[in-house]
Amino acid sequence: MGPGALSDVLAGLCLPTHPNLLIGLDASDDAAVYRLAPDMAIVQTVDFFPPIVDDPYVYGAIAAANALSDVYAMGGRPIMALAVAAFPADLPTDVMRTIMQGGADKVAEAGAVLAGGHTVTDKEPKYGLSVTGVVAPDRTTPKAGAQPGDVLLLTKPLGTGIITTAAKFDKAQAGHLSAAVASMLRLNRTAAELAQAVEIHSTTDITGFGLLGHAAEIARNSSVGLQISVGALPLLPGALDYSAEGIIPGGLLTNQQYLEQDGYVRYAKPIAERYQLLLFDPQTSGGLLFALPPSVADQLERAFAAAGELCWRIGAVVAGDGVTVIS
Repeated sequence: MGPGALSDVLAGLCLPTHPNLLIGLDASDDAAVYRLAPDMAIVQTVDFFPPIVDDPYVYGAIAAANALSDVYAMGGRPIMALAVAAFPADLPTDVMRTIMQGGADKVAEAGAVLAGGHTVTDKEPKYGLSVTGVVAPDRTTPKAGAQPGDVLLLTKPLGTGIITTAAKFDKAQAGHLSAAVASMLRLNRTAAELAQAVEIHSTTDITGFGLLGHAAEIARNSSVGLQISVGALPLLPGALDYSAEGIIPGGLLTNQQYLEQDGYVRYAKPIAERYQLLLFDPQTSGGLLFALPPSVADQLERAFAAAGELCWRIGAVVAGDGVTVIS
């Protein structure tokens, strides 16, 4: 669902709460957090989607990496997952098994265990995970908490939605698709573990609502404004070319219309359309977006470099509201 449709659905819900539910639906965060003891909470999330690549093993692994990412975004450590799958009745058994093996192997790479799941019959394949993680209650990194003066760090380049859409129409170069797949397969585990050693004010992962959609959630939840520099954005090879050709996923325009309709996303000066589209591109297994003090950002960048991890400074947190795109 797009951000607008989802917001309308959730606005009509009346749900019970509990003092141990530290983060629930009211916070619009990446995962729920429930306190079990003074020093331990569980992080719970679920995510699944149809195939975005042809290889069934890679599809299963990407879907798993995407689901695991929500736990990392909350500062948690995944410990267990359950598979959620919908398969056509005529889908070959070996294809279903291969999808699930890809997911199971990615869960194992995260240091967690795949312990079961649930399947239904459906016309279109869908696969994902319900993931349980653990975190100290005082070490969560929710979307709320960003402070004026913070730096914004992003850990993966943008463009997976546009590139996989180009692949669906047989217009993606093999090297471009390979780079996008490699990015989607890469867990956010190391990035999250490095971040746990420093003071992080706010974190989210960049997925279906695009960079600006998830950045806007940090701005709303933290009651601050964000400035994002187009010139600083990391882009996957080919993404800008396909964007310029108008090869974009349907969800991109849904994201853009929702965020621009009330002026919550603003442009400090005219931004070329090909760049605008990438700002709203729905990502699969995208990077983490951190808001943290400048001195801490310096420290984290050095830690990332030492570990062979990538990150980019893409903007800053300011007083005010909304997200302003600058050159």
